[in-house]
Amino acid sequence: MRILYINQNFRTPSDPGGTRSYWIAQELIKNGHQVVMITANPKAVLRKEVKNIDGIKAIYLQEPYSQDMSVAVRLKAFLGFSWKSIKEARKQKDIDMVIATSTPLTVGIIALYMKWFKKIPYVFEVRDLWPEVPIQMGALKNPLIIKATRWFEKTIYTNAAHVIALSPGMQEGVMKYIPKEKTSMIPNMSKIDQFWPRERNRELLEKLKLKDDSFKVIYFGALGLANDAEVIIDAAILLKNDPSIEFIFLSKGSTEVNLIEKCKNAALSNVRFLGFLPMKETSEIVNLCDVSLVTFKDLPILYTNSPNKLFDSLSAGKPVFVNSAGWTKQMVEENNCGFYINPGQPQELVDKLKFLQANPDVAVQMGEKARELAETKYDKSLLCKQFVKLINSLEARLNIRKVS
Repeated sequence: MRILYINQNFRTPSDPGGTRSYWIAQELIKNGHQVVMITANPKAVLRKEVKNIDGIKAIYLQEPYSQDMSVAVRLKAFLGFSWKSIKEARKQKDIDMVIATSTPLTVGIIALYMKWFKKIPYVFEVRDLWPEVPIQMGALKNPLIIKATRWFEKTIYTNAAHVIALSPGMQEGVMKYIPKEKTSMIPNMSKIDQFWPRERNRELLEKLKLKDDSFKVIYFGALGLANDAEVIIDAAILLKNDPSIEFIFLSKGSTEVNLIEKCKNAALSNVRFLGFLPMKETSEIVNLCDVSLVTFKDLPILYTNSPNKLFDSLSAGKPVFVNSAGWTKQMVEENNCGFYINPGQPQELVDKLKFLQANPDVAVQMGEKARELAETKYDKSLLCKQFVKLINSLEARLNIRKVS
């Protein structure tokens, strides 16, 4: 098939950020499909740029975006991308299927257009349950807007040939609108060939001015309001007089400036902000660390999350601390590969960190369990095949012609 793949936030391994769509596209190509990716470049100078990225025809459209934008400006950026993408999608010849992946939910506009006006079926991938996330976060308050966005969500799901959710909770959210047989759960993916346990890079330690013998705690990924990383800074404050524990942030986002300011006000010397780095550099720094933290606000909708950093941490063989009382809590506890920390409890976080620091054998065992879980259940080599198997089954069921 010739597949039109819509992902406003498409990233390759050389870019900072999640690369799920890249790996799925690669597996689609391996299975004989052609992939045209429409995405956005927030920093683009040109209105449109077309690249061949490892066999993917990637069409980058100019659309500024930043987490620092207000809700209204973000919505304008989402709608702007959708409008530009529709115009670009119409130009593509012989498209057999559309795959649209959120967030934002507005990528569904393009998928709906292609179905209604071009008669092309689409698969919709749910990475977060919108609009429920911004509703529970308090970003959407107007009852009429909430009603309209929920109608839009339902419309996207009911018109899809299939909906793929990234966690059991997300799948349950989708099943409020469509039957289970029209849904699948394929979580985010570990990348065992990109993140793996190995000897620490001593030169990198020196370059970053990190202590050789400290117990290092890492948070990597987005620093948005939903991530509630302030609890990590509060833990660092409690450990202010303990030079044996260091906190490292490999991240960017709307709360970063406030977090850095809080560190300055508390005169912390045990916290480092290193920015958002490509995968190779991120992997090297994660490997230097002893524990990985995955934090979110204490909201029921965020219990459904399927964060990239969790699965990359499993690959890296690191004990993982989570604070969402959902499937990730169940994952780390049942597999003994980390700890659940009650949200908003920095002292509990400190106590668990000190426990692992004092019991390195337990930390090693948890890291080994994490790596085993990544290899046997969540690696991209397994889940991309599962994704493509589903696409191939839909191709047969929908009687879609094959690319000649």
